[in-house]
Amino acid sequence: MPVDAPLYPVNLLVAGRPCLVVGGGRVAAGKVRGLVEAGARVTVVAPDVDDHLAAMAGAPPAGGSGGTVAIERRSYRRGEVAGYRLVVAATGDPVVNQLVYDDGEAAGVWVNSADDPQRCSVTLPARVRQGRLTVTVSTGGHSPAVAAWLRDRLAGELGPEYDQLIGLLSEARNEVRSQGTGTEQLDWRRALDSGILDLVRAGRLEDAKERLRACLSSSSD
Repeated sequence: MPVDAPLYPVNLLVAGRPCLVVGGGRVAAGKVRGLVEAGARVTVVAPDVDDHLAAMAGAPPAGGSGGTVAIERRSYRRGEVAGYRLVVAATGDPVVNQLVYDDGEAAGVWVNSADDPQRCSVTLPARVRQGRLTVTVSTGGHSPAVAAWLRDRLAGELGPEYDQLIGLLSEARNEVRSQGTGTEQLDWRRALDSGILDLVRAGRLEDAKERLRACLSSSSD
């Protein structure tokens, strides 16, 4: 059953925190990969584990993310979700998924059941990452295909220039704050609409910085 209630989107900080994935197949491998990219300490519990997933155990995290994977080849034990911050059930077995979900509700732990919105207290949207930029797409479980399709379209439009743009604005924001001035009153939207992204895309970073400073200076007058 899809989720019709309004969802409250959040970004979880899981770096260095323990997360559990119940299941050892292809879907579980994808969930583990996403958690490792975010730096989580992941424990996988499953009697049988996919070769791709098994290869993640003990492997150096990609990009120095700090995430780790430990695999325990066994069945899920009732109540063990209590030791984790986030749990993903990716078994394909509704009975096991229900056990994990019920344990999560009892322990106050967020649980996602892959392709099973009825047994979720948190849903995982399709996502695009471009450096420091993360864009997510969710349909509340009504159509994962639409979410994935739109994610792929966005991925084709969001190049590395967006991460560079974020870096420029972050640097400018820090400069303003270091002067003891608030940043809320500055017209950041006007600056973004001034064409600085095109300058960044063309490799003209110094020109982009100058235009950004000029826009922010005029908006503070």
